[in-house]
Amino acid sequence: MNPYLKSHGNLARWLSDLRTVGAFLTILPVGPRIDDRADLTRGDLAAASWCFPVIGLIVGGLAGLAYALAAWLGFNPWLAATLCVTVLVLLCGAMHEDGLGDFADGMGGTSRERRLAIMRDSQAGNFALVALLLLFAARIGALAAIAAPGAVIAALVTAAVVSRTAMVVVMYFLPSAREDGLGADAGRPGGDITLAAIGVAAVIALVNVGFLNGLYSLAGAAVGAGAVAMVARRRLGGQTGDVLGAVQIVAELSCLLLLSLNN
Repeated sequence: MNPYLKSHGNLARWLSDLRTVGAFLTILPVGPRIDDRADLTRGDLAAASWCFPVIGLIVGGLAGLAYALAAWLGFNPWLAATLCVTVLVLLCGAMHEDGLGDFADGMGGTSRERRLAIMRDSQAGNFALVALLLLFAARIGALAAIAAPGAVIAALVTAAVVSRTAMVVVMYFLPSAREDGLGADAGRPGGDITLAAIGVAAVIALVNVGFLNGLYSLAGAAVGAGAVAMVARRRLGGQTGDVLGAVQIVAELSCLLLLSLNN
């Protein structure tokens, strides 16, 4: 095949993957929503998951700019951080927070089947409310502690990138806990896709916050995501869409906390 045509085909595939993941992870108008895509089959999202960190770069950057704008307008760090987190949540349609809430509620179930049933219930219970309140307080506090707009942007981008990569890693290592649902439909990425996502995230993190803080970010995300994954494996037998949402949020928070401590 002509090298130009081959590279052009690869570029078209990469852009298609980016639109697919962007439509899944954000509310940005990058293409039809996943539910409206008749051409997608089981496993297509996993095949495109190498660009999860790229979407993290976009949403983290936009939220960071919101913080910088608020700081420029004279907001104190706490108010600027609150606005910033609000933008981040809105950009992603609160899907990760919803996953964490459902996961927290589900862990109160007395059996695997009961836990999975609770996680499908749209009503938020006490565990969900407490988990989300603590999450928002900790995220806002970590960003306010970093304070400097440039450092906040770098930290947010890094945390958004590595936490979404953590989702890919968990998808690779954990089977779906159900035969249906988001976790099952997404599929399991191959080793090459998973390594590509990790590589993209590592480069962005190391360039963004420096070598040592980049390592802290990757380690924090690994610890946070690993903790959620171990609980999910033990209590559910695998991952679901809610588990992946919880993985992203906990990994992001772990990363931000470590960066705020080393600011």
